[in-house]
Amino acid sequence: MAIDTEKNSYTIIFAIVMVLVVGSILAGLASGLKPLVDANKRFEKQQNILYAMGINANEGTSDVAFISTDKVEEEFTNTITKQYVIEGSKIDSLNSEAYLIDIKKEETKAKDPNYTRKLPLFKGIKDGQPIYVIPIRGKGLWDAIWGFVAVDKAMVVQGVFFDHAGETPGLGAEIKQRYFMDDFAGEHIFGDADAFKGITVAKGNADPKNERKTDNAVDAIAGATITGDGVTAMIKKDLKMYVPYFKTLK
Repeated sequence: MAIDTEKNSYTIIFAIVMVLVVGSILAGLASGLKPLVDANKRFEKQQNILYAMGINANEGTSDVAFISTDKVEEEFTNTITKQYVIEGSKIDSLNSEAYLIDIKKEETKAKDPNYTRKLPLFKGIKDGQPIYVIPIRGKGLWDAIWGFVAVDKAMVVQGVFFDHAGETPGLGAEIKQRYFMDDFAGEHIFGDADAFKGITVAKGNADPKNERKTDNAVDAIAGATITGDGVTAMIKKDLKMYVPYFKTLK
């Protein structure tokens, strides 16, 4: 018997079957690709942490190039000697996957006064000296901004890496460019009398060569005031939480 393709019932049944078939195919693809997606996310975090430490594949004076994915895991394992998880006064130094902690989720959970936020911290060795890398996250003009700040035990910045979800190209998006990130190297987190000050992305800082390293400030990006304020805020907000730990190192 011939199927009447003109009936509404045929159209509805055909649509349902196609939805089920396509849905099953997409679900299968998502399940099959999940290990690859998870691995890429892991590699990206490792690349970013290493970049903040100054371990990268940069060749020119302005490029931003990461350790390749086929080498980054080995480099990360060899460089990062310890991964800490700080929870209040408790410090877990035996966690080998602290870098996988989602600091966005931790910040959300911390809104509950009964929850103790987990703070990941990574200790590496570069040129024979210990370097500590701190993850940070904040809000730019349009969406989330985040990064990693590498410091020595006195919380003097050794390097940074910043990224964003949707800042304006040519303006706020410039936070991930070399000329901006490189300015942070050597900047002090503490001010006078060993008081925490953070680093301000300052409009009119009048230090284009960034020669003043104890002023707790770097020059802002022209036309990107709100994004710069977001970088300032996330540095001060997140680095401050680690100050009690660093004071134990002195």
